[in-house]
Amino acid sequence: MKTASRLSVAIFAMFLIAGCAARGVRIAELKDQPTKYNSRSVSVTGVVTNSWGIPLVPFQLYSVDDGSGEITVLSQSGRAPAKGTRVEVRGKVNEVAVFGGRSVGLHIREENRKIKS
Repeated sequence: MKTASRLSVAIFAMFLIAGCAARGVRIAELKDQPTKYNSRSVSVTGVVTNSWGIPLVPFQLYSVDDGSGEITVLSQSGRAPAKGTRVEVRGKVNEVAVFGGRSVGLHIREENRKIKS
């Protein structure tokens, strides 16, 4: 009986942790509904299309395209990935401003990045 109870608690904890993880979304969805995702952690997977970084500057920028759209990623962790690299990026969605109801400067502030093969 105790084993079944422990198993139930372990399964519940696993689902709880999975529910708190960053949600994978399409970039088109982020652009269509930026207020829905503002300041929320999301995960996107795609190919790096552009990459900018200057030595001694504390951040780098790169763009990711998942086939539905492209978004800029602001990274403060090491070198930005090279163009053509397939990545999974987790981070918070932010926008610089909103003009006329349209988001300007929509980007992801990188929290974690994985190079995909």
